[in-house]
Amino acid sequence: MIYGIFQNEKLSGLGLGMMRLPVVGGDAGVIDEVAAEQMIDCAYESGINYFDTAWDYHNGNSELVAGKFLSKYPRESYHLATKFPGYDLANIDKVEEIFERQLEKCQTPYFDFYLFHNVYEGNVDAYLDPKHGVLDYLLKQKENGRIKHLGFSCHGSVDVLRRFLDAYGEHMEFCQLQLNYMDWHFQNCQEKVKLLNEANIPVWIMEPLRGGRLASASEDMTKLMKSMRPQETVPGWAFRFLQSVPGVTMVLSGMSNLEQLKENMATWETDAPLSSEEFNALVKCIDEEVKQAGLPCTACHYCTSHCPQDLPIPELIALFNEHKTTGGGFIAPMAVASMPQEKRPANCVGCRSCEQVCPQQIKISEAMSEFSSLIGM
Repeated sequence: MIYGIFQNEKLSGLGLGMMRLPVVGGDAGVIDEVAAEQMIDCAYESGINYFDTAWDYHNGNSELVAGKFLSKYPRESYHLATKFPGYDLANIDKVEEIFERQLEKCQTPYFDFYLFHNVYEGNVDAYLDPKHGVLDYLLKQKENGRIKHLGFSCHGSVDVLRRFLDAYGEHMEFCQLQLNYMDWHFQNCQEKVKLLNEANIPVWIMEPLRGGRLASASEDMTKLMKSMRPQETVPGWAFRFLQSVPGVTMVLSGMSNLEQLKENMATWETDAPLSSEEFNALVKCIDEEVKQAGLPCTACHYCTSHCPQDLPIPELIALFNEHKTTGGGFIAPMAVASMPQEKRPANCVGCRSCEQVCPQQIKISEAMSEFSSLIGM
């Protein structure tokens, strides 16, 4: 296992994300504890020393399993991370109640790493509103030694990330991003990493394999990979990409079985970042695949000037492409839910005025109808 240094602390390059632990009967809320214990033991004994959980993972049971199986090891021998679930605004005034319960669930007197969970368009106002006291409370817990390092995770736009950093950046020690070679341009991660590098904030990675999407590759992508690194696995390319990104300190993978864990740990026995040629070829290939899979919107905004509903059409198309290209997920529904009701795709009246001026000849009204049906908004 290769290691990185964060503020004089040694962190395994690969961390065990506990969002996709093995379950019983396909029920996300019922963790297979025998299999989960085997994975945690294997990870720990193989040198992984960073374990990441959260209040909501596995319907609240991930923290319980983390506490149950990690507590048998010396507390100072591993790093435990969890998060305040402000992504759900019903929790925003419960920071003390939730934090105390998390300590109990995880059977620990402190958290090594604690995060504002999922800063995005729908909650950034609440996170930054001092009346809720989230930052003040967490800083107090850090002062009391119950939080060693405070950071945040972010699924929001570059503008949301910049706004959070402008307000709280001086207190943030790390930022956890969804980052992989597919999202380098698709989710504007290149710009997000640049912003964090400029702020001297280390980058933690979530979704390195895009929820398993990058564990396999198309025929063209596989051919490219084999021509440049014949011995590297397809998932290995995703991790080598991240080893190449400036500022990346911790890579979390939510592995679901022992086989995945062992394969990923084998990759992390070596530090073998991509060359510039490999990096650029990989990104170019995936960008082309994403482009072919989605609608060819160039965000020229001709459509918006002709929409009687004043819908943010380019933004909605980008989210539609995200949802379709990746086979669903929570990002697009979460982003749309944060929009005013009148700006959502369901408000398209199908007049086709936008289509008459679209240089790409996109059938926008059909896309809005399909998008609305997919996400129910």
